[in-house]
Amino acid sequence: MSSTETVLPGTGRPGTPHTDTSAADVPAPARRSPLRRLRDSRALPGFVLGGLCLAYAAGAAAGWGSRQLSAFMGDFGLAAAALAAALSCLVYGCTVGGHARPAWLLFGLSSLMVAFGNGTWGWYELVVRIPLPRGSLAEYAFLLFAPLAITGVLVLAQHPRTAAGWLCLMLDGWLIAGSLFTLSWSLALGRIAAGEDGSPLRLALNLAYPVLDILLVSLVVGLRFGGRDGNRAAVHTAMLALAVTVTCDALFTSPELHNTYHSGELLDAGWFSGSLLLAWAPWSPRWRRPLREHPSAGGLPHRRVATTFSVLTPYAAAAVCTAGILYNALGGRELDRVVAAAACTVGLALILRQGVMLLDNLSLAQELAHKEAHFRSLVQGSSDVIMIAGANGVLSYVSPAALGVYGRDPEELVGGNLLDLVHPEDVGRVLSEVRRYLARARLASHRSPGTAEPSARVECRISSGAGEWLHVESTVSRHRDGLLLNSRDVTERVMLQAQLQHNAFHDPLTDLPNRALFTQRLRAALGSRGQQGETGAGIAVLFLDLDGFKAVNDTAGHQVGDELLVQAARRLQGAVRCGDTVARFGGDEFAALVCGPLGRLQVQELAERLRLALSEPYWIGGAELGVAASIGIAFGSPERGPAADPRVAADELMRNADLAMYRAKSEGKGRVVLYTPAMRADLERRTELEERLRLAVREGGFTLLHQPVVDLGSGAVTGVEAQARWRSVGGLLLTPAEFLRSTEHGDAATRFSRWLVLEAVSAAVERRGLPGRGRGAPVPVPVAVRLSVERLCSPGLYETVAAALRDSGLPADELVIEVARMGPDSLADELGRRLSALRGLGVSTWLAGYGAGGGSLGALARLPLDGLKLDRTLVQELGESPLSRTLAGHALRLGRDLGMATAAEGVDLPRQVSALQELGCGQAQGSAFAPPLDEPRLRRALAHRGYPLPVQAGPLPARRPYPPATGSTRTSGRTGGRTDVTPGRGAHHEGGSDLPERRAATGPSGGPHGETVVPPA
Repeated sequence: MSSTETVLPGTGRPGTPHTDTSAADVPAPARRSPLRRLRDSRALPGFVLGGLCLAYAAGAAAGWGSRQLSAFMGDFGLAAAALAAALSCLVYGCTVGGHARPAWLLFGLSSLMVAFGNGTWGWYELVVRIPLPRGSLAEYAFLLFAPLAITGVLVLAQHPRTAAGWLCLMLDGWLIAGSLFTLSWSLALGRIAAGEDGSPLRLALNLAYPVLDILLVSLVVGLRFGGRDGNRAAVHTAMLALAVTVTCDALFTSPELHNTYHSGELLDAGWFSGSLLLAWAPWSPRWRRPLREHPSAGGLPHRRVATTFSVLTPYAAAAVCTAGILYNALGGRELDRVVAAAACTVGLALILRQGVMLLDNLSLAQELAHKEAHFRSLVQGSSDVIMIAGANGVLSYVSPAALGVYGRDPEELVGGNLLDLVHPEDVGRVLSEVRRYLARARLASHRSPGTAEPSARVECRISSGAGEWLHVESTVSRHRDGLLLNSRDVTERVMLQAQLQHNAFHDPLTDLPNRALFTQRLRAALGSRGQQGETGAGIAVLFLDLDGFKAVNDTAGHQVGDELLVQAARRLQGAVRCGDTVARFGGDEFAALVCGPLGRLQVQELAERLRLALSEPYWIGGAELGVAASIGIAFGSPERGPAADPRVAADELMRNADLAMYRAKSEGKGRVVLYTPAMRADLERRTELEERLRLAVREGGFTLLHQPVVDLGSGAVTGVEAQARWRSVGGLLLTPAEFLRSTEHGDAATRFSRWLVLEAVSAAVERRGLPGRGRGAPVPVPVAVRLSVERLCSPGLYETVAAALRDSGLPADELVIEVARMGPDSLADELGRRLSALRGLGVSTWLAGYGAGGGSLGALARLPLDGLKLDRTLVQELGESPLSRTLAGHALRLGRDLGMATAAEGVDLPRQVSALQELGCGQAQGSAFAPPLDEPRLRRALAHRGYPLPVQAGPLPARRPYPPATGSTRTSGRTGGRTDVTPGRGAHHEGGSDLPERRAATGPSGGPHGETVVPPA
């Protein structure tokens, strides 16, 4: 559409019908019959009132059929109508409040006077059957009608607010009153005054009626039917009723009509109608004229502007006065002095009125010029662009702010079409918004006439003088036959919103999509596959983690680590396809979304390409850095089908890829692993075991057994090792191999380790507190607690040990903390600090499981250990295998060379005991002496103070065995620098019963997790 053909919606060209489709939303009113609409209307009393007035007028015109009925209707009918008006005004005045109450009460009293006068007239005429005597109460009652009504009109009228207004009101009143008096004197009053030969009182009474009526009409006309009451319809109806009554009074004043008048004539219909109008006035339908306010007036009405009626009122009054003078002149009568005096005063009042009006006009002109300058300065100084568009879309006004906002000259924009400035893509939306607004505005004005019209906000792009597109927000409102637009540049706000939205879905460091956007795109991809009836097999999620990134952060710093992440992100973006999504989840974790017709082999090749790209050296700050990548892959589940929920499917797919990535890290890092359902089953099994462990610790499902540690030189019990057992539902104590392996990780493992320390210390304290030190009393020995490296390095473990020793009172040298095998080298430094802290408390530290698992000899040399214990894998074949004997001998010799005490676990056979004695091992534990014992059996074993050692069979070896460690004194040059006397520093193992002859059953007993059944005490 060209600019010359474009027409703003809702306005149209003159004479062209416009169809607004938006107005179709406005519900059409239900069709009702005319009779029902009349019955439901508020105007029904008005129709009834009009019918009564017409019926009375028809009866009066027909003479009511008889002289008697005519007199009755002319007297008591008028009295009834006046009484109805009095009661209506009095009731309304008593029920409503505000400034209008006195006015309605005065109107009611004036009508009551009329009712009393007509009733008195009817009494004389119909009851007493004599003419109304002169000076009766009826004449004085009729006389009181006008003063009461005049006072009510003054109360109800809207008074002027300025001295000039009061002066104009007085002049207008005098102009009207003087003109009417001049005309009335010329027509009738002069003859009445000339024909009265009686007393002055009679003359005053005869002149008082028309003079008061003239004053009442002057007030009604001079006050221009204005009122302060919100119900203007009631005020106007009351003024009309008084005007009808005064008109009838003026006609009655005429001598010709006065001399021939009799009750029931057509003149009575006017008085009857005036009374009924006054009766209906308070209850007439309410309507309010909208309060004329100026936006800057703060809600106060602005200065009233003179209407046409108010301007013509003084000239009309002067015309009436002139008509009275001409009537006398053309009638050949002499100029009456009363008429001349009244006419002169009317002329003088007119001259003064014109002078006041001229001064008022000058004041209004100055005020208008001041306001125009004020608002022009506001518009021109506003930072918003104000534009007025006509019905055809042509701009008729553009404020100067357009030069600063749009970079366009306002004069050049005037005359152009508004839609030519709007971006072509936004034109349709702008037209739609404007149509909707115009339909809403018409509906609002139809439902609530007089209320302020609503406005609408429209956002679009406007062409600037520099050729750029600015984002503009415009407030649209109607202006005459067009639109008024108040526009402001919101480009910075739109750009800020776009930046905030970008930041919400992108990583601030690498500018890659973050987890939220990745999840959104994954759900969208799964949803589109479901809508197309596919299964999602063409969707794969890759989780990537940089191996060794923490070491880069620790050694080179976080700034170098951030630069490495940025380079890694660029490599990932360069390695994937164009339609794939690469995201950063945080830290060194990345993810890739692969969609399309790719098979599993192609996805694996892509993952391998990503791994190689990430594993290449990074050059940052002149230094070469290297990291590896562990990648887990998960494919969309083909069995889900199109009915699957994309949210659930996306979450599950991401969890599967995460599981595969962690499996890659646990299997040695730097590799690609595909997700298999077995990973999920393994995770669920571990989760279940951890929950069972947490529940067992909380509800006391574990119990504690102790295995004696025996000195191989004397057979004495030098210590015990605390071992946990799980109490099954059947009451059996199980050694839950898989169940206890789950204690190596997680919060439940930390809780279990703390429980184990607290229970072992508590049991040791109870044994120390047993009475007696005789032959049958148990001897206090150290208790050993075996913990993994991860648990020893976990937060709070040192505090738990210190608190247990402090609260229980157990001597620190009676607690031994064993490290279950060597941990990874990355934890060696932290483990050394923890062991040093424990030795600072006086606790002995041992290395258990030596000879199995990982760990370097250098880390062993640096750790502050008091002793080491051979693993059962070196002890099992010790009696038969020379290789095992050689390995065990070297391990024991290494321990002695490092200044440590030595021990062995898993010693189940007598020949193993003999071999260890020959190799110089100091202590041993196993079923060759005793299995893990419950508390009663342990106390009996401690009371015996030792176990018999097996007799060596066969010739002695060529070299003598190493002396036992028991009773030896060593000075340790290791960390801690303290001299340790280690007679009986206990080690710990798993073994048999309290009798040497018993042996533990070999092999599993078929428990739910491969547990070994241990019979209860």
